[in-house]
Amino acid sequence: MYTFLPLIALVLVPTPLVQGKPFLLNHAHKVAVKHSAGLARDLRVAFSSILTTQPSTPSDQNYYCVGSDGEGVTMPSSGNSSSPTTKANTTSTGTAAPSSTSVASSPWKVTESYSGQTFFNGWSFFTGSDPTNGNVQYVDQGTAQSAGLIQINSKGNAVMSVETTPQVQTNRQSVRITTQATFDGGLVVMDAVHMPTGCGTWPAFWTNGPNWPAGGEIDIIEGVNNYTNNQATIHTNPGCILPSTSSTQLNMSGTLVASTDCSVASTANQGCGIRSNLSNSFGSGFNGISGGVYAMLWDSSGIKVYFFPRGSIPSDISAGAPQPQNWPLPMASWPSTDCNPYQYFNTHSAIFDTTLCGDWASAVWSGTGVPGQDVSCAQQTGFSTCSAFVQASGGSFSEAYWEVSSVKIYNNTSS
Repeated sequence: MYTFLPLIALVLVPTPLVQGKPFLLNHAHKVAVKHSAGLARDLRVAFSSILTTQPSTPSDQNYYCVGSDGEGVTMPSSGNSSSPTTKANTTSTGTAAPSSTSVASSPWKVTESYSGQTFFNGWSFFTGSDPTNGNVQYVDQGTAQSAGLIQINSKGNAVMSVETTPQVQTNRQSVRITTQATFDGGLVVMDAVHMPTGCGTWPAFWTNGPNWPAGGEIDIIEGVNNYTNNQATIHTNPGCILPSTSSTQLNMSGTLVASTDCSVASTANQGCGIRSNLSNSFGSGFNGISGGVYAMLWDSSGIKVYFFPRGSIPSDISAGAPQPQNWPLPMASWPSTDCNPYQYFNTHSAIFDTTLCGDWASAVWSGTGVPGQDVSCAQQTGFSTCSAFVQASGGSFSEAYWEVSSVKIYNNTSS
């Protein structure tokens, strides 16, 4: 997840500088790492422009595996928060429909599991300035808990919310957490019943390695405002290429929305973005079906992202014995044909965050034409800018929360 900047900014720079490596490298070190930039088609539709991304300063990379804010802490249940978590208590739990089908044993074994009262154990709370220039202040675990921004609700699900104080002068408090554990390859399975949605929101669930882009980035869930179709994106060092633009040839159900070249340097940081064709894969559509399961598979064949809506979750996932070889087509696929997944990706942590406005959501504030965004947020809210809306409209963020049943990281013991 990296910073988006409108392409118009590049148009104003002399062409030799835009195309030259000095511009890319020097400018990249001025912008902090955060969100993906594979949404060129979204932005062309919305504004006839493309947003680009920039990497972080080296200091940002230190947040991946440091800190112990979450170790040994059990979150108490709470139902008296002023945040939208009270509503979250009424949603369904993150479980699939019962199945009488027996499940075969699986070589995939859990190495890290986050759920229930101890969900927040093993996560570091990021407290730096938002790398995507959003109207948020990420807070530490103690502040988040006392402010009612995090809790384990009555269903046993972890809730991460945005501050809903009616008016703020600058930024709203929010939560960004990173697993202290890292992994090289494997299977990440996340079950959620609700994700942030609404004008001004920019939520994401993603994984990232050190020394961006050398360690690679995998955006599993990402979108802004009222979007309803998820987009997954990867960002890499030069050399990672998709063999085709065809969904059929890539053996996936989603649609490529950007370049087949996934490198940061060659694509102005766009990477390779793939959009889901399902309108219940993100935002209000996802929440309307009580969510579902996202799975990211990283093995020798490449990297894949799967989405299983509630009621269609494979029984092997529910049983904790995943059998990815039996799953239907992934939403997104980046095969190893011309992109060795162990060369371009390493030492990843998983991350949740919710920012407000920022370089992407602000840039498409007046845009339409993306699934879910038939009416612009400017027209819908009556505010000409995203930041003005965020500062004056705390009550509008009642749906800006994650409600997560579990996150599990698996390792293949047969490989």
